[in-house]
Amino acid sequence: MTVTNADPSKDVFITGIAGFLGSHLADAFLEEGHTVAGNDNFSGGYESNVPDEAEFHEIDCKDVWEMKEAVAGADVVYHTAALAYEGLSVFSPARVNQSIYQSTSATLAAAADAGVERFVFCSSMSRYGENETPFTENMEPRPQDPYAVSKVAAEEMVELMADVHGFEYVIAVPHNIIGPRQRYDDPFRNVAAIFINRMLRGKQPIIYGDGEQKRCFTFIQDNVRPLRKLGSHGDVTGEVINIGPDDEFVSINELAETIADILDFDLDPIYKPDRPQEVKLANCSADKARDLLDYETEYTLREGLEEMIDWIEDQGAKEFDYHIECEIVNEQTPETWTNELI
Repeated sequence: MTVTNADPSKDVFITGIAGFLGSHLADAFLEEGHTVAGNDNFSGGYESNVPDEAEFHEIDCKDVWEMKEAVAGADVVYHTAALAYEGLSVFSPARVNQSIYQSTSATLAAAADAGVERFVFCSSMSRYGENETPFTENMEPRPQDPYAVSKVAAEEMVELMADVHGFEYVIAVPHNIIGPRQRYDDPFRNVAAIFINRMLRGKQPIIYGDGEQKRCFTFIQDNVRPLRKLGSHGDVTGEVINIGPDDEFVSINELAETIADILDFDLDPIYKPDRPQEVKLANCSADKARDLLDYETEYTLREGLEEMIDWIEDQGAKEFDYHIECEIVNEQTPETWTNELI
């Protein structure tokens, strides 16, 4: 795809604009009347997600020279692009690190060169690792896998570059986002999407371990609203802020049960061994977001899943696409990946 609607001046630049979060964020800013540009390499997103009104660059974030040209003229950069493969990163650390740390470094270089006013980095709840729940922003990060290590390192790079080159920054910590446009044919991530896609194809969900891992899930619009504010909220800078609910802390078993109930599916999950380094309990306190951003949720988990299911049904269930090759294959690599069982 070539650049469309090119304009040397734009309010907001979004990396990963063809992705799940990036495309919804772009829509929100366009609806407010902002000029939006962004880039994507389609490693995890879809061309159809890119808003027609946005200036689009089909480039990889790691290409610093092309990123410099694309970002020029922007006031605010949202860095949402990432191969968000926490579990897979234990078996493909090189590719995941490149997509997180190297991409962030190149995007920061482009932003600093462009003289942007603010940089919003989307980190991950994985930064907290095995800390006690609920996770609060003042906790020392304890990353448990290469994905989380890369995110924490990228956070430190954001802080350093912002200090040296004089732009504001915020580190947002979205977690477990669900909703329309999320890639649902990816066997390596997005547990709710995987469950829905399998059940729509008449297959039982595959659960790692005993299924008592617990998470909170965020509907996409409940995530976009506070994220959008971070682009211009002058009183909130240099902060780490969790973006997501701290209620409805549910197990993966309960998630499967809720989806099955919505679909009227006769549930009998298939259980597989634990994946290495998977954190058992992970949920974040939303107190800081409530205080600084007036954060509140408008969707329950069930309501969010219903909208997600409606969208996936409209798109049509798909075969899973094993588009990433594991760099490490040994007795610990899940057979669901090596034997393409999902």
